[in-house]
Amino acid sequence: MSDTILALKDVALTLAGNAGMVDILRGITLDVRRGETVGLVGPSGSGKSSLLMVMGGLERASKGEVTALGADLTALNEDGLARFRRGNMGVVFQSFHLIPTMTALENVALPMELAGVQDAFTRAEAELRAVGLGARMEHFPRQMSGGEQQRVALARAAAPRPAILLADEPTGNLDGVNGAAIMDLLFGLRDQHGATLVLVTHAPELAARCDRVVRLADGRIAGEGMV
Repeated sequence: MSDTILALKDVALTLAGNAGMVDILRGITLDVRRGETVGLVGPSGSGKSSLLMVMGGLERASKGEVTALGADLTALNEDGLARFRRGNMGVVFQSFHLIPTMTALENVALPMELAGVQDAFTRAEAELRAVGLGARMEHFPRQMSGGEQQRVALARAAAPRPAILLADEPTGNLDGVNGAAIMDLLFGLRDQHGATLVLVTHAPELAARCDRVVRLADGRIAGEGMV
């Protein structure tokens, strides 16, 4: 079996902007190995978050190939991409994206219920305890701090035991103490579940914990190496 779990070949992304079409990604070729942790770094506007979204099938590449776990994401329709993510990928956003009318437990259980997991609430409860929220399961997002909401988002991403975890600036909206705690939890979940982790970050201390750092500039890979 190939050691490559995620592969991009000559990937480009062009989106409509106010002044016409804008090239966001330009010929990205990148392989991510199974169990590896890769940090995507670079200045604002370099294409880091867009690259992460393309990896997860949340943004469709304008050209090129994106393969995850042997599946050609560029060949799947929106329903197929959603089904693939439910079973194989966990995504953590900077802005949490919790459903405000659902409790922490319901937020974590919902994606698993949609995927047909029989013990969705049992697994959601266990994952919330793992991130230190055993006493907050019945609270709504508005009743939680930013750090607690990000813990719920982490639990939601990790509970289905995805092979691939994608995280977009997971500490970007948090203060230093909460950011450090989320970093520890994120890498702990990676180790616990054996997931491959790709994360976008501006934080040098977070990038330093990755196995490999890929630097982007102007939509291209400007360099990469081991940390």
